[in-house]
Amino acid sequence: MEALLTIPVWLLCAVIFALRVADVTLGTMRTISIVKGHITPAMVLGFFELLIWITAISQVITRLSESWWLALAYASGFAVGNGVGLTVERWTANGAAVVRIMSAVGGSEIADRLRRDGYLVTSFAGDGGGAPMTLVYAMAPRRRARQIIEMSREVDPDLVYVVDPAHETNGSPQLRLRPVPHATGWRAAFKKK
Repeated sequence: MEALLTIPVWLLCAVIFALRVADVTLGTMRTISIVKGHITPAMVLGFFELLIWITAISQVITRLSESWWLALAYASGFAVGNGVGLTVERWTANGAAVVRIMSAVGGSEIADRLRRDGYLVTSFAGDGGGAPMTLVYAMAPRRRARQIIEMSREVDPDLVYVVDPAHETNGSPQLRLRPVPHATGWRAAFKKK
């Protein structure tokens, strides 16, 4: 910390920006871990997130009178950190997803193809505003949702799809998910009697 007190303001701005990007990225990952019920990763991420945050904010408060660029670096790091955190989360794509596909022409073929590739699939007939429609629900690891959509579009380029995260499953060995053991966040307040 002593070394940070003597570095030039322009370099301190860069350090604060980098620290903020790191701590907000960790905060995003921590929040996602909490929502998914992963206790240990949430605790570890939270520890490092606050350690980095304290370092950054203490430097801004201590040396803000020298330059307002420190506040701008702090705020910019926060903004960029949100984007980096979401990008990292999408890149890791942990958990499971339910892909809902609505097809007017190739629903049965899509379902059969996905089953052959080992996905858990349920299909049924529906009504798409007066036209027959096949609805296909496929469950898979989140990182493979895009692959399901691409495979399905080869059969029906005009299909409609929705991808939802599967927050809780029956423990299918293919997915290796751990259901959230209890209510989290604001939902926990409403669960208490």
